[in-house]
Amino acid sequence: MKPLVLIALIALAACKEDLAEAPDPVDLTPDALSYFCQMNIAEHGGPKGQIHLEGYPAPLFFAQVRDMVAYLKSPERDADITAVYVSDMGIAPSWRQPGISNWIAADGATFVVGANVAGGMGAREVVPFADPADAQAFIEIYGGTALGLPDIPDTEVLGPVDLELSLETPV
Repeated sequence: MKPLVLIALIALAACKEDLAEAPDPVDLTPDALSYFCQMNIAEHGGPKGQIHLEGYPAPLFFAQVRDMVAYLKSPERDADITAVYVSDMGIAPSWRQPGISNWIAADGATFVVGANVAGGMGAREVVPFADPADAQAFIEIYGGTALGLPDIPDTEVLGPVDLELSLETPV
């Protein structure tokens, strides 16, 4: 009977090791570069994203949340994702300056999708909020729909960007 208990304890310990704690978000620095375009994020307004990968010391930063969601939906990644954070635009100082430390876990955020707003790189943006009431107030001004991260349609983040659209830049 004792060998069974020992085996069970070893198995339980192995499972516990697999449940690694997610890394904390990293403050946005003036020299942070966007993963896809390698442009300086500080030069572009709108919400930002960061993805932490297993075995990588620094997160991947994204100048637009739209681009970050596209990365999440892509099957080609360098490593397993350990954490995903987005700017909370409900407490951001402004659209032009979305904040350096107001990160929230993406899986708990409410995203406004389909709003008439341009993100940092000029494409229609997916706008994150910690408080669903802030998302609703944003929708009343700029349109769109409130969705959770897994519900964001591929068509909103993948494929060509129509720069002919007349998108607003929120204040």
